[in-house]
Amino acid sequence: MRAVLQRVTEASVTVDGQVIGEIGKGVMVLFGMLGTDDEKTMEYMLDKVVNLRIFEDENGKMNLSLLDIQGELLIVPNFTLYGDARKGRRPGYSGGAAPEVAAGLFERLCEKAKKMPIKKVAMGQFQADMKVALVNDGPVTLLLDSEKLF
Repeated sequence: MRAVLQRVTEASVTVDGQVIGEIGKGVMVLFGMLGTDDEKTMEYMLDKVVNLRIFEDENGKMNLSLLDIQGELLIVPNFTLYGDARKGRRPGYSGGAAPEVAAGLFERLCEKAKKMPIKKVAMGQFQADMKVALVNDGPVTLLLDSEKLF
């Protein structure tokens, strides 16, 4: 599983002109799935997302987590995170999970997130043409990979 995490002051996902998910201060995460991802992988990634100390404390030091600040979480599926652009000019997407597998993984990931002590969890829509809007706070953007490649 791969993720691009961004600290935001606000973020939203729109599908067919309708806002389907939105948050205030917190974290927006784009998630890409592998066919080998399992419950342990999801728990590892969610634990990283909610416990990374990327919010400033009273001394201006990034020392607080999403849970510490009672922030909100927006989870957005994004198969292009496994795009391979090393050869040619058109990325290949065979590295990620097949859509039918990734859909189930994304659904289970969202359900796990909803069970965590997060103030609000909002989601994007799998295999939809989504418009994602956000105000990146900082900017703070981190790359996460369950296989610890980076």
